[in-house]
Amino acid sequence: MSDAGRIAAEPAGEDLAPGLESAFSFLPEERSYRLRDIEGEVPAFLRGTCYWNGPARFQRGGLRYRHWLDGDGMVCALHCGDDGFHFTNRFVRSAKWVAEEQAERPLFRAFGTAFAGDRLVRGIALESPVNVSVYPFRGTLLAGGEQGLPWELDPRTLETRGPFTFGGALNALSPFSAHAKIDPQSGELLNFGISYASAQPCLNLYSFAASGALLARRRVPLPYPATLHDFCASTRHLVFYLSPYILDLRALGERGRTLMESLSWQPERGSRLLVVSRGSGEVVASLALGGRYCLHTINASEEGERLTVDVLELDQPVYDQYQEMPDLFTAVSFGRPVRLVVDLRRGQLAARQEVDYQLAPDFPAIDLHRAELAYRDFWMLGISATGRPGRKFFDQLVHVDWAVPGRLDVWQAPAGEYLAGEPLMVADPAGGRGGALLCPLFDSARRASRLLLWDALDVAAGPRATFHLEAPLPPSFHSCFTGRPG
Repeated sequence: MSDAGRIAAEPAGEDLAPGLESAFSFLPEERSYRLRDIEGEVPAFLRGTCYWNGPARFQRGGLRYRHWLDGDGMVCALHCGDDGFHFTNRFVRSAKWVAEEQAERPLFRAFGTAFAGDRLVRGIALESPVNVSVYPFRGTLLAGGEQGLPWELDPRTLETRGPFTFGGALNALSPFSAHAKIDPQSGELLNFGISYASAQPCLNLYSFAASGALLARRRVPLPYPATLHDFCASTRHLVFYLSPYILDLRALGERGRTLMESLSWQPERGSRLLVVSRGSGEVVASLALGGRYCLHTINASEEGERLTVDVLELDQPVYDQYQEMPDLFTAVSFGRPVRLVVDLRRGQLAARQEVDYQLAPDFPAIDLHRAELAYRDFWMLGISATGRPGRKFFDQLVHVDWAVPGRLDVWQAPAGEYLAGEPLMVADPAGGRGGALLCPLFDSARRASRLLLWDALDVAAGPRATFHLEAPLPPSFHSCFTGRPG
């Protein structure tokens, strides 16, 4: 594995995230309660439900998980109604969670943790802890893991209803990513999944109507089994940033390795931007991008034959920085937001623009009403100590305006406090670019969790409101919002 762009892991360096271990050291209780301790002013338009999903159980039966992605998924909900605010958090009763609860011990190999006698699904796949994403679809709520079926939850109580198969169109081995996209105009759900067979790796593309019916499933051959976490959709195209972070499926199944140990970073192969027609599934363009890595995309839009694709581009993959728990990001690499403009007529990259923010940016968010459309604003998390060896965590909230990308709007968390989930933008229905931005925060000194609310266009001014939670929660991953009353 190349070390270009990454701070050397040896020596371990100083502790740049004091108290971080406390965020992962407890088993959170499932709770549902009315929020009474609220400081500041909450805008009247905040009506609906904010959700986050993330790993929340990191040990079972004496086994401590090694990797952040190993923990069992827990979904949290902030219901905002005319009668006040209500908070609920509940574990997803996945197949893994139920079986291991009954056995009172770990049964399944995890992303970064293996043990004697551990199991794989049919000998080739991890049993998903359903701990990455959450999104509304067809009047219900779906929770997703790194690859596998989503699970349906009750949108209010978060009770698990079971695996969601889209009417039988998917099964337990269907490759299906955590990052489904909902078309804001049609309600169509778009997603992908990777088949990692070394002889014939391929990209599976899915399209489901707002009713849940399968509209299309197509396959695009890949030159090698590249891992892929996220993608972009525009009105006519699907866009994939393919990086040579390669999974050896045989090593996972036959040699008893963890998935983490079965991955290899091969930057000499180069990264590519793959553009596929939504209508036909045909490859429209495949453009060489160099040797960087993309975990998360931001958005895509198109005008005529010009396609604009916005991504967070990292010098190296980041999954190895999720391990060993709780000492995360000890040697995290630099990154930056990047805008790529593709000339679809010529099949060429017409322009590239980088935002000068390199502090390990991650978890980008936009106003989802602007998904697939031209837009100005996005928000992301950053790690202020990037470039210094030692464990660290997300402590900056950053607002970028593409109209003035050199003027960054940054909020810095106090020492010992960590941003604990993807920021969530709730647009002001009165119009314009404004709205409320919400993000969880973990306070290690008090071992307490809060939800903070900012003016989305002025995050540097600090939170306008604070929701104090009754009990602490570990950091989450991805979020969503539904405007239906809570």
